[in-house]
Amino acid sequence: MSFHEKFARFSRLHQENRTWKLLKADNAPLLLAFIAELFRETNEVPFGKAIAILDTELNRLREYDQLDGEVKATAYLRQWIQDGWLRELNDLLTRTDACELAMRFVKGLEERGSNATASHLRIVQDAVRDLAVALSPDPKERIILLESRKAELQREIDDLEAGVVYELPEAEQRERIQEVYQLASLLTGDFRRVEDEIRHMDQKLRVEMIESENHRGDILESLLEKENILAESDAGRAFDGFFQLLCDTNRRMEFKEQLRSVLSRPAAAHLSKEQCRYLERLLKELNQESHHVFRVRNRTEESLRNYVESGAHLENRAVNQLLEQLEQTALALREQDISLKVDTGLRLNAGSAKITSLDSFRLRVPEEAIDTSNIASRVNESTPSDAMLEHLQSVKVAEVAENIKSLLEEHGPLTIAGIIKELPISEGIEELVAYMRVAQAVSATTLNDRENVVVYGSEGECLQASIPCYLLSADQFPERIEELSL
Repeated sequence: MSFHEKFARFSRLHQENRTWKLLKADNAPLLLAFIAELFRETNEVPFGKAIAILDTELNRLREYDQLDGEVKATAYLRQWIQDGWLRELNDLLTRTDACELAMRFVKGLEERGSNATASHLRIVQDAVRDLAVALSPDPKERIILLESRKAELQREIDDLEAGVVYELPEAEQRERIQEVYQLASLLTGDFRRVEDEIRHMDQKLRVEMIESENHRGDILESLLEKENILAESDAGRAFDGFFQLLCDTNRRMEFKEQLRSVLSRPAAAHLSKEQCRYLERLLKELNQESHHVFRVRNRTEESLRNYVESGAHLENRAVNQLLEQLEQTALALREQDISLKVDTGLRLNAGSAKITSLDSFRLRVPEEAIDTSNIASRVNESTPSDAMLEHLQSVKVAEVAENIKSLLEEHGPLTIAGIIKELPISEGIEELVAYMRVAQAVSATTLNDRENVVVYGSEGECLQASIPCYLLSADQFPERIEELSL
């Protein structure tokens, strides 16, 4: 690629790439600081909560004369969503791949280590060695490579059996644990790529349906082909790998215990509190991200199915053809020097239209009049009513999990019936459901039997329920109850 080709390519990216546009935006520091704070503990935030948080921070910046202008929080968020840096779905706000890349770049400016060369070289050497084994077509060559690896492992086992324990130098401990964090921080970005590819596939397929003359069978076949393309993409394979890890109980628990072991070592002192917190919540983060991708994918498939069945692509094609005819007619009028201000005498049967140019032409459904004569205004109350309080959740699942963990540490493994015997239920079915949610969250062992339990409601009523038999133990709980997906 020549210099001029590279210059043209980078010029295009400078103008079109969303990540680059975010980094060069005037309010980039405001956006990045807001995103880092908003998504510190979760990957999805209600839109209303995001507005309240941003509005509070904007007022503080203006008080300290660090921000000019009176732009509202809602305007900022809507503009960032329109620019493709944030995404709103079902009144929930999430980051996009462009935002993830920009945040990773900015964090890398501060977290970039100058002594990570040895760690990087070790990772490259291990990857080259594994790839050499996987790519070799010669069985003898593969055996030689595997025997060499086996000999290295055997030497290490012999040293350990002889009482020789090699400890990593402090500098290498720092390099390797920081490298673990750097690699882990890249994982969530892959989910953003999968989500963006799903949306791009949805948009591209709709355009193809509008422009093509194929019948519905061909369209559905094209949809299935696009699904295969998504699964075979880099982001799709990464998502499948994540999902297999999350579905495999043994691998998930092994990975979780290994992370906990690493963070309990002195080497964890080389990480910041935020980095340690991220690694502690890594599995929970991946689980939430995978569920989010599934929701986006299911919604996209359902939307495409409805789009095909409704025949909306045929209507859009007809509208496009009509717009093309209008454009050609307008150009012909201009070429014939016919004034566009001449009254043609044409009238619409219903509704109204205000057109200043072809780009502003939009089809509108006639609005119906809304009768507001019987609507009375009321002043909002600051005190909740008794009826509202009755519908609020009275059982706090996190407190229930904390109490169960303390009980199991004292008495050892118990089933839910055994736990209820020690901690009687007084809030009825709602509290019993909380017990079962805790059991599922810690991946409690499911026995083949069922057990009967007696629970009491808040008003003293007695209920008997038959539930699956879960066996819980204290070692199934994380050190922090907040890590459970309750």
